[in-house]
Amino acid sequence: MNCVLLAQVQSNRLRVFAILSLIATIAGAAESDYAVVAPASMKDDSDWQAVVEGLAKKHNAPVITYDKNVAEAREKLAALAPRYVGFVARPEEAGRQFVIDIHRFLRKLNDDPYTDAIWGIVTGRTAADAMKIVEQTEPLTIHKGAAGTGIPMGVFDEARSYSEGAAGAYQIKTADGKVEQLKGPTDSTKELVDAFNDFKTDLFFTSGHATERDWQIGYSYKNGQFRCKDGVVFGRDLEKKEYKIDSPNPKVYMPLGNCLMGHISDKDCMALAFMSSGGVRQMCGYVVVTWYGYGGWGVQDYFFQQPGRFTFAESVYLNNQALINRLEREYPDKARVDLDVNGMEKDRDWFGKTATALGLKEVDEKGKNLIGLLYDRDVVAFYGDPKWEARMGAHDLPWKQTLTESSGVFTFELSAEKTTKAGRPPAAILPRHVGKVEIVEGKELEPVVGANFVMVPKLTEFEAGKTYRVIFKESK
Repeated sequence: MNCVLLAQVQSNRLRVFAILSLIATIAGAAESDYAVVAPASMKDDSDWQAVVEGLAKKHNAPVITYDKNVAEAREKLAALAPRYVGFVARPEEAGRQFVIDIHRFLRKLNDDPYTDAIWGIVTGRTAADAMKIVEQTEPLTIHKGAAGTGIPMGVFDEARSYSEGAAGAYQIKTADGKVEQLKGPTDSTKELVDAFNDFKTDLFFTSGHATERDWQIGYSYKNGQFRCKDGVVFGRDLEKKEYKIDSPNPKVYMPLGNCLMGHISDKDCMALAFMSSGGVRQMCGYVVVTWYGYGGWGVQDYFFQQPGRFTFAESVYLNNQALINRLEREYPDKARVDLDVNGMEKDRDWFGKTATALGLKEVDEKGKNLIGLLYDRDVVAFYGDPKWEARMGAHDLPWKQTLTESSGVFTFELSAEKTTKAGRPPAAILPRHVGKVEIVEGKELEPVVGANFVMVPKLTEFEAGKTYRVIFKESK
């Protein structure tokens, strides 16, 4: 065979291979509601490429790669329209700007202002730590809770809650349902470590002062610290005695009131150490200093106040959509502005400069809320496989709701036996991805339908015995 003919045969083979690969990708995408996104350079790192391939295999998902910026995946994700996206990232790739970029480009997969996929960052201090997240398949029902601040004891079967504001004050809920208010030592460091190692909590919740390297247990009084070293979280009490956390049982971590706990600044940070020695499979947290709080604290409204209704990932996602909706309703001319959030930590005049940039002549309560909502919108990270189910155990719910679909028509019904106030807007996760919709019934409730959710922001209070109904269908 001459050289020209050989080259032509090889070229044809390459074309066939490319066509077959494209067909395989399309077929895989058609069977999956999940997409995996990773940097193209990961293919040269066998340990991390195994994480990518493992996550793709777990969800029968296509893999989308990018060269320099994660936003390069936008066009392909828009074409696939997945309900879930798992971003695989090594520690050096998973910093603050990475989180901000994900938030911003996932709102641009279609024409509406909402986030178009439920997403999570699959990472770890090592590829082996990230693989633990991938290999976690059994759902987690949360029965035990532990916290360095107040938590709603009623939604746990057992719980331990240590006050950040009153030295020595703590609560215990035992398996028989009894809740006790107790007084103990000012230093609760060892007790909180024991909540991991001995109590084997399913969920850990913190607030108060923190950085990427530590958490200060007491907020208004002197207590010990949680710190990290070489992938291990440890408690250091007031006498400098250290207690290592070695707690492999799967759990979720909610540092909703902490500054910077969600920021992966480098390989040796608290977030990665919690994943490594603390058994954390999902967590959300701020990648910046926190002051406004909507993006963090509001997750409780979906996860704790409606126990068992939503997974942890869905709760984080819905809280962010509620924030975006509030911006759209109250500040339509400023709702899509992207703030430079990086200056908050170092520039004392950041607030004033931001107000000026937004055209605010004075920062009244409305102006403060605008800045706070824009600030919080893009700075809460979610780590873990977003499709993995971690949810509270079933408890009484403040209202009933059902979402059904028949012949492409969705019906969302809500009712309460007694007058009930809603925290965050009532919402439901859709069973499939939808495009543009037409509201058939319930327009007076001003419902919002995104690619993955329906939300009723105007329904802030349920009238006892009344049924609220929203009916919608996809429009052409």
